[in-house]
Amino acid sequence: MEIWINPACSKCRSALTLLDAEGADYTVRRYLEDVPTPDEIRAVLDRLGLEPWDITRTGEADAKELGLKDWPKEAGSRDRWIEALAAHPKLIQRPIITAEDGTAVVARTEEAVRDALSREK
Repeated sequence: MEIWINPACSKCRSALTLLDAEGADYTVRRYLEDVPTPDEIRAVLDRLGLEPWDITRTGEADAKELGLKDWPKEAGSRDRWIEALAAHPKLIQRPIITAEDGTAVVARTEEAVRDALSREK
């Protein structure tokens, strides 16, 4: 399993603490430093079963500068959103855990982290 984190994020630190407490085998990706490509973002979205606007932190300054709240949330705009996430990784919701079974979760709660752990067994 891999977890995309921002070390400054309390939800990311909580997820790591829980993974460690459960003895999980995982890899950390500091996605602000090791920025995902548009193709990696597409793959994670497919695993999540979500659209790019579903994992976009629209309250961030970058989102406001880009005017994301006015962008259409439709299939024809999907690539534009993905390109924005790749260019501005701070906009990606965190943490994201990709499980060995091919799925992924946005692990902002203990329940979501435990859900990801259950997919590893």
